Amino acid sequence: MSSFVALGRLATPDLRILESKQQRLFEILRELGRVIVAYSGGADSAFLAWAAHQVLGDNAIAVTADSPSLPESHKRDAEELARRIGFRHLYLRTYEFENPNYVRNDPDRCFYCKDELFSRLEELGRRLDIPHIIYGVNVDDLGDYRPGQKAARLHQVRAPLVEAGLSKAEIRELSRRAGLPTWDRPASACLASRIPYGIPVTAETVKLVERGEEALRALGFRQCRVRYHGDLVRLEIASDELPRALTPEMARRFVDIFKPLGFHYVTLDLEGYRQGSLNEALKRGQAGS
Repeated sequence: MSSFVALGRLATPDLRILESKQQRLFEILRELGRVIVAYSGGADSAFLAWAAHQVLGDNAIAVTADSPSLPESHKRDAEELARRIGFRHLYLRTYEFENPNYVRNDPDRCFYCKDELFSRLEELGRRLDIPHIIYGVNVDDLGDYRPGQKAARLHQVRAPLVEAGLSKAEIRELSRRAGLPTWDRPASACLASRIPYGIPVTAETVKLVERGEEALRALGFRQCRVRYHGDLVRLEIASDELPRALTPEMARRFVDIFKPLGFHYVTLDLEGYRQGSLNEALKRGQAGS
């Protein structure tokens, strides 16, 4: 049951249900005792790291993958939040770009990424005598195509936010109440998710995408994606920000940014930003099969 009750176009949280779910999360973490939190710095993993620290103190360690697919700005934000809250935080190098199965960029690419991450976290857990790994998937994530969840099951990684029944909206509200700056942070998957399936993923390509997205944010766009299609770049910008993007002046600025990055064609997606847009081709293929 969701802790939000629709009132016309608004939604008001049912505080009793919200607090009950948070207490259930705390109980799950307390039962685990010692945990490694897979911590990217996004809203979900940040809330999970905060909750683990609240319950377990130094028996919880947040670990961020040191990978080209994680933007440097996200690493800085993750580190700053760890300092601000005071939880233990480590970086751990991952090597998914050395795996041909990952680089090939088939629809199961995310499995190989998470398999690499969880394997490294397991090794760390054995060294530190920490028996449990947890990650920040929530109940809203369960319906999308996410091969990384298969890797989590393979490595017996726990998903306490799912176990507590927490949705994305509930996590954001609880984060806001906890004073976490991540409560309204836009959703952001790894940089490899900007590259359509079938186009090889390289460290150079994801860094190109990162440079483009940093430039868009420097222009003031908050929710945006740079989708890499070889010589063509497709820009997705949130629908409420699209009017500002749909001007001749902004079009020229986009060209001035992306042509020097090596793109021959610079396009703006008129549907705007939507999460998981590259999975649309998978769904069309399934519908036609």
